[in-house]
Amino acid sequence: MTLIDRIVAPPSWRRLAFVSDLHLGPETAATQQAFEDWIAGLDADALFILGDLFEAWVGDDAIHLPYARRFADAMQAQSRPIYFLHGNRDFLLGPAMAAACRMQLLDERCVLEAFGERLLLTHGDAQCLDDAAYQAFRAQVRQPDWQQGFLARPLPERLHIAAQMRDASQRSQGAQKAMGLPFADPDAALCRQQLQSAGCTLMLHGHTHRPGRYELGDGLARLVLSDWDCESEPRRGDALIGSLQGWERQQPWA
Repeated sequence: MTLIDRIVAPPSWRRLAFVSDLHLGPETAATQQAFEDWIAGLDADALFILGDLFEAWVGDDAIHLPYARRFADAMQAQSRPIYFLHGNRDFLLGPAMAAACRMQLLDERCVLEAFGERLLLTHGDAQCLDDAAYQAFRAQVRQPDWQQGFLARPLPERLHIAAQMRDASQRSQGAQKAMGLPFADPDAALCRQQLQSAGCTLMLHGHTHRPGRYELGDGLARLVLSDWDCESEPRRGDALIGSLQGWERQQPWA
């Protein structure tokens, strides 16, 4: 499938909205409702979803699952352009699901020219080089042969495998947190190199669940989105709104 690696915003675009890491699934009804309520009143000319829209996406035949069908219906009601960039949990989202959701698929690093800036959009997982175990896993599952073999399995089996992988990941993260070990952040040198190569000054990404602006030196920086979680209190999540006036961090339910 063809992925978009460069977007030049037309002059009519005044405000752009960015989100990531919604992690939607059968157990995230409150988060999904919050997203639908937010997007229904969103003042933006385009929406960019920078990965991990779903907690696990095991193939486009999963569109018939209730939460996926509900999301697709909500996107069909939108008139603005919607762009999607794959994350580490939904890298198998393909053209059929994208079409069902009116989403255009972006390359894993996409240059966006808007408001006099050149932004580098990415999910953020490929830049976390210190997480060696994950990088080895990522290299494996991004191979076409692995993906073809996985997608050939029956849907219930794929869902079961995804649940096992999620549980293993949560146990690993819990153990890491209990031992006081830091989670991997994007490698600063790699981020600088990618920004300079693309002629950009700002990298916009999610994945780390550490929202904020992180300076990289030489006028370069990372702008990081929050994850979303409305299943417990306090609720968590944000969106970034870009315009000629700069950047605004918006809490969807505020």
